[in-house]
Amino acid sequence: MYKIIVIEDDVMMSSMLTMYLVEEGYQVKEAATGEAGIELIKQYEPDLVLLDLILPDVDGLLVCEKIRQLSAVPIMILSTKSEVSERVQALKAGADDYLCKPFSMHELTARVEAILRRSIHLSQFNEPNTQDNFTHDIIELDHDRKILIVRGKPVETTFSEYEIMRLFLSSPNKVFSRDELISALRGFDSFVTERSIDVHIVNLRKKIEANPKEPQMIKTVWGFGYKFIV
Repeated sequence: MYKIIVIEDDVMMSSMLTMYLVEEGYQVKEAATGEAGIELIKQYEPDLVLLDLILPDVDGLLVCEKIRQLSAVPIMILSTKSEVSERVQALKAGADDYLCKPFSMHELTARVEAILRRSIHLSQFNEPNTQDNFTHDIIELDHDRKILIVRGKPVETTFSEYEIMRLFLSSPNKVFSRDELISALRGFDSFVTERSIDVHIVNLRKKIEANPKEPQMIKTVWGFGYKFIV
């Protein structure tokens, strides 16, 4: 049974989310503040975090960043803020998905299922001694912690960043279109755009390139997508 943490200060919203998710077969724990949510994540080790951006003690984006420092657990933002700039900021902070309030519970559960399905697929794909044990002179995948090892040092990533890097390492020098990356990350159930793909690429370059402004590994193929050079 998958474990979900809901970090939401609106008691009615939190209770409704918990009730609905429990009925769908998930184990759910609630936190009304950002700090309480972070402590709960340390203790509970969830499979997914649902995070409100407006919290009484600390900005939700800062909570997102703190969670990402602790874990590669998928994070879905729940927010009344619908501006594209807010979504981009959330992605930069480490979020994997963004759902605007108000939303239907059917859409919520579809996105939850999509994220968990991708997480299961990635775990199975990354079992030890399979073809996914990639080698590279600078970058390795740490399958257990779902992080990158860059020049011998562990680097935390979001679920989406890790998946993009897995695709790149599985097919070096292959050009991936933005549509291919969108399909690999979100399937047909979750929100993702070409802009969010670009944000993930920018974040990855900051984490792996010696000079992110002049990338030597993740190259842009103008008008199409990206490729990983070896």
